[in-house]
Amino acid sequence: MSDPVLEALAATGQGFDVVECDPALADTAEFCATYGYTLTESANAIVVIGKSNPPVHVICLALADSRVDVNHTVRKRLGVRRASFASAEVTRELTGMEIGGVTPFGTSSPLPLWIDERIMACERVIIGGGSRDRKFLVPPATLLAHPQAEVVGGLGVVIDAG
Repeated sequence: MSDPVLEALAATGQGFDVVECDPALADTAEFCATYGYTLTESANAIVVIGKSNPPVHVICLALADSRVDVNHTVRKRLGVRRASFASAEVTRELTGMEIGGVTPFGTSSPLPLWIDERIMACERVIIGGGSRDRKFLVPPATLLAHPQAEVVGGLGVVIDAG
């Protein structure tokens, strides 16, 4: 059986490692705590919907210690008055993946990939693996090899822990 996620990742010609995980621990905070990664070396792929007719969608990739700036950066770049995180149902429709396993590679619909500039400073980063039972450990060059990748300044806003 073919795996479109692995095929798309391999098609980049860049390196990646598969990191197996317990599906019950796929959410970022639990994954990092259990498997020894920090929030600054783990990135979340989040589908955002721009409220227009027709709606526009993008996958935003930001480090786990930050939140995607939907109300400013994303909304302005999409050229819409309103934008929000896509629901789990819409995310599943557009990517073929469940929350906790979303990756920009091998989605069921071609979607632009916006990568927060902070990710580019990482040696390698953990991203979703297309399912909740795996993640991928990739260098930024692998992300940039995505056919619709673009680095975006200010995409992720660091969450104030204090």
